[in-house]
Amino acid sequence: MGKVIKMSTTKAGKIDISAMKKFVNKKVGLDVAHDLREDNPTEVKQWIPTGSRWLDSITVRGKYGGIPVGKITEIAGLSSAGKSFMAVQIAANAQKMGHTVVYFDAESAIDPVFLKNAGVNTDELLYIQAVSVEKTLETIEDLMGEYPETQFLFIWDSIAATSSEKEIESDFNPQSTMAVKPRIFAKAFPKLTIPLANQQCTLVLINQLKTNITNNIAEAMTTPHIAPGGKAIEYFCSMRIWLTKRKAKAAFVTDDSGLRVGSEVKCKIEKSRFGTEGRTCAFKILWGDKVGIQDEESWLEAIKLSGTSRYKVGGGWCYLIDSKGKEVKFRGSQWSEMLKDKKFKSIVFEIMDEEIIKKFDSEGKNFNVDKEE
Repeated sequence: MGKVIKMSTTKAGKIDISAMKKFVNKKVGLDVAHDLREDNPTEVKQWIPTGSRWLDSITVRGKYGGIPVGKITEIAGLSSAGKSFMAVQIAANAQKMGHTVVYFDAESAIDPVFLKNAGVNTDELLYIQAVSVEKTLETIEDLMGEYPETQFLFIWDSIAATSSEKEIESDFNPQSTMAVKPRIFAKAFPKLTIPLANQQCTLVLINQLKTNITNNIAEAMTTPHIAPGGKAIEYFCSMRIWLTKRKAKAAFVTDDSGLRVGSEVKCKIEKSRFGTEGRTCAFKILWGDKVGIQDEESWLEAIKLSGTSRYKVGGGWCYLIDSKGKEVKFRGSQWSEMLKDKKFKSIVFEIMDEEIIKKFDSEGKNFNVDKEE
C-alpha cells in the first residue's frame, strides 16, 4: 500500500503568522518576532510628562504625549536654557508613574535640595557619577540585565560633558582623541535600542548646543546650532528636543527687586518619529525660591498665538468662549486665579487640545512662537 500523505489544513498561499512567530522565537532563543496586531515593542504605550502641557501637546501627532517610554530621547540646549531642570521634572513625573529613575551626572552639579524642590523623591533615585562614556553605557546595559522586570528611566546629564576612557588617559590635545565618542555611540546605541524597547525602559540624553561655525552664510542662518556626539544620536533618537532662549525683550523672569529668578525658553522639536518635527513652544522656568516651569502662564500665550476664534480681547478684558458659545470674561492679570476654577480650566484645556493637537492632525494647522518676536 502506498504511504498516506496528510495535507495541511491551511489554505494555499495563506501564511500562518502565529506559527512562524513561534518558530523564529524558538530558533533565536529570544522574543524577537511579534504580531503587530497584538502587544509589541514598537508601539509607545506610555508618555512621561515634561512638566509643560504645551510641549507635551506638540510631541506626538493627534494626541497628548511627552517623552516616549521605551525609546531614546535627546534634550539639547544652550547654556542655562533649562536642560537639567527639564530632566529633573521628567524624573519627578516618571517616579509618579512607578518608574525607577537612574541619574548619571557628569558634572557633579545636581543638588539634592534642588531635586526635592522639583518634586523628586531622592529616597527612590539612584545617583551615579558618569566617570566615562564606556562605563555609563555598560552600567545601563548591566542594570537592565540584572533587573529585567524593572522599568527604568535613565537620564544622562550630559553626554557632552562625559569623557571617554581614552580621553581620560590621554593628554589635553583635542587632536589626539578626535571623534572617539561618536564611534562609541555608533556601536552602543544599536546594542541598547532593542533591550530598551523590550523592557520598556527610557533613555534621556542631555546634550549641549554648540554654535555652528561655517563659511556658508545660508547654513549659518538656517542651522545656527549643532549638537555634538556624532550621527548615531541623530539616527537612534526617536525624539530630539532643542532648547534655546527667546529673543523677546521679556526673556527673563525677575522678582520685585529686579533680580533674575528665571528665564524664558523656546523649545523646538528638532526630530520626531511621531509626526511633529519642527513644531515649537515657549515657557518660563523658575530657579529662585520657587523651582518649576511656569506651565499655566504659558497656556494663555499658546491660545493667543493659535489665532483661535474662541479667544478675543476688548476694553481691557479677555474673553474665552466655551463649546456652547458662552463668553467667560477675565483680566489678563487674573489668569492664574481664574485657573483655580475647574470649569474655566476645562475650557482652556478644550481650546488647547482643539487648536494645538486636533487641528494640527486634521488640517495641518501650526503656529510658531517666533512670529511674536
